Order: sequence, then structure tokens, then C-alpha cells
Amino acid sequence: MDLCGPMRIASINGKRYILVIVDDYSCYTWVHFLRSKDEAPAVIITFLKRITVLLQSPVIIIRTDNGTEFKNQVLKEYFDSVGISHQMYSVRTPQQNGVVERRNQTLVEASRTMLIFSRAPLFLWAKAIATACFT
Repeated sequence: MDLCGPMRIASINGKRYILVIVDDYSCYTWVHFLRSKDEAPAVIITFLKRITVLLQSPVIIIRTDNGTEFKNQVLKEYFDSVGISHQMYSVRTPQQNGVVERRNQTLVEASRTMLIFSRAPLFLWAKAIATACFT
């Protein structure tokens, strides 16, 4: 799980951040667009509740960086209440979460390519990233 942003140009809905979630087992990717980092804990908790019901399997481990959006009391209390182990990797070592970091790069490059070749306005970057994620 990683937060990418802020983007230089706000999306059509005013979003500037991308929360990228990758399942290490299946490599399936989900993206959520946020206006600010402050929205991250609520979006993460909602996502985890939804995915637990959909997959009928509990989430056991979450791996993130040491960002304040992941390292806060709200998420700590939720993780403790449902039995999720929160692994945080060392500062300034994105290699330890290489799967998500590489996915971020792939999504941004693919969306940039789509926007350039279609000559679409840059504020459509969120739509392009969503398309790149699910293709």
C-alpha cells in the first residue's frame, strides 16, 4: 500500500493523491483517488472492510512506508481490533516495498502516455490511471 502525490494538476474531481493497494499474492491492484492525505485512514478502513467481505478472507498483513497517513492512532486501533499486522519498512528505502513502488511507476507512465497520445487535457489523469489499472 502506498500513497502517490501530490500531483501538479488536480483531477477533474479535485483529487491530487493516489492510494495504490496491491495484493502481493495475486498482484491485483486497486486505486483510490484522494483530495488530501487526511482522507487516507478512512479510505483504507472502508477498503479493508469491503475487501474482507468480498473475498470472505481476512487481511492479515499490511505493508506501508512510514508516512503519517499510515502511521497514526486511527489505523493502529483499527488494525489491532481486527488482528492485522502492520509492517512498515525503513525510511528512504522504497526497495523494501518494490511491488507497489513499481506499480506506481507503471500506472503513472501508462496514464501519461495515454494523455499525450490522445491529446486529452491533463486534468483527466485520474481517469487515465484508473484505465491503466484495470487493463
